[in-house]
Amino acid sequence: MYRLFLGKISTLSLTPLPSALAQHAPDGKRRSAWLAGRALLCHVVSPLPDIRYGEQGKPAFDDSHSLWFNLSHSGDSIALLLSDEGAVGCDIEAIRPRPQWPQLANATFTHNEHREIERAAEEHRLAAFWRIWTRKEAMVKQRGGSAWQIVSYDSTAPLHLHLSDVQTDGLSLAVCTPTPFDVVPQVIERLA
Repeated sequence: MYRLFLGKISTLSLTPLPSALAQHAPDGKRRSAWLAGRALLCHVVSPLPDIRYGEQGKPAFDDSHSLWFNLSHSGDSIALLLSDEGAVGCDIEAIRPRPQWPQLANATFTHNEHREIERAAEEHRLAAFWRIWTRKEAMVKQRGGSAWQIVSYDSTAPLHLHLSDVQTDGLSLAVCTPTPFDVVPQVIERLA
């Protein structure tokens, strides 16, 4: 079972949380996204199990629970992928202009990923960049790796992993799962 949720940080971060959980919220610019992520988790999993952090800082439920999750945010959007099939990764990015995207692609994309961009019409190449970027990030996050490892992943050849992506409402969203899960707009559970 996989469930994919999409919400707004500006709304979810205002959700009251249990004080024992809220006290762990970081200060600064990450606070709203952290609060929104915990509010989303509390909405989906109740009671919320203890959360531990892996070597690279990936949050996970404690070992006594057979649920896995991954959170991602971009701009005011936040995504949560929940699974009972094994470790998962998800990434969301607002499809936005990024003047240096070709240089970033040259530094981090594989030959096959470059070919995917080249096959896209000129006006769709920025969207192709974001589609590949989110797939690569989802792969890294599924393994609990560091964002700096993105260069070593090829989203066109995900060995023993399943990748799916969708672009909708100005967002590029990708998931990496241990078993097949097709991301289409109809499977996304949207929270107000």
